[in-house]
Amino acid sequence: MANDRNVVTMRVSDGSNVKIEYHEAVASTSLLAKKYAQAGYSDRYVVFAEKQASSSITGTRLSEGEFESGVFISLILRPSFFPSQAGLIGPLAAVALLNALSEHTTKQLGLGWVSDVYCEGVKVGGVSVEGKLDSFSAYEYLIVNFAVRLDGDNFPPRLTDMIRKVFESENLSIGMIIAKSILNKFFDVYYDIKSPKKHMNTYAQNFLLVGKRIKYLKDGKRRSCKVVGVNKDTCALEVEVSKGVYKTLTSPYGVITPKKIKLKTK
Repeated sequence: MANDRNVVTMRVSDGSNVKIEYHEAVASTSLLAKKYAQAGYSDRYVVFAEKQASSSITGTRLSEGEFESGVFISLILRPSFFPSQAGLIGPLAAVALLNALSEHTTKQLGLGWVSDVYCEGVKVGGVSVEGKLDSFSAYEYLIVNFAVRLDGDNFPPRLTDMIRKVFESENLSIGMIIAKSILNKFFDVYYDIKSPKKHMNTYAQNFLLVGKRIKYLKDGKRRSCKVVGVNKDTCALEVEVSKGVYKTLTSPYGVITPKKIKLKTK
């Protein structure tokens, strides 16, 4: 088991407790959480780090031995719902991440497809989900991974200093403060996993790709298309592949979304 000195218990928004295992730096919170899940660690066990070498969610290019600074969370869940009810957990978790980050920055945030988070039009993080079925009707575990870069541009020193002063009695880092915000917001949406309409409305309201051109793979070639919208019930992407010809994209594999999006002038 993990060293108790690095594990804290937190009561989250739905009244339950989560255990947060803190690391200053790890290669991958996701790989560590997967190892723990396979070893039988309990529901709502969290691996959290402020530096990570793996950059699959944020998309940052790192050299060997480098670490990215931010908030990196991998949450082990042992859900009681059916796999068919888990399809929107990624987009819902992205809504939770967006809501949490909005409390810690004055910059404009938005969502990409499926679970990317943008700040001032630049991708800064997002969510990924992986799981293992123990039968056709139940999960052995789900792991929800959150990742977001923290820097002075997105989280100005003036704001982070103010947050640090408010929480200084707890001696929490900015990363831990934001991690706790993310977990609270996530369990708000997780509580509504079987009736996610209001959260998917938030997803659609903050979706940045409408009218933007993206790429998708077809027959091994990159094709261009324009995003028309996103289905709030399934999170499928509606695109126009040529004038008057539309296509529905349901899987993110083979879909290439931009790292930067030009925002509308306010």
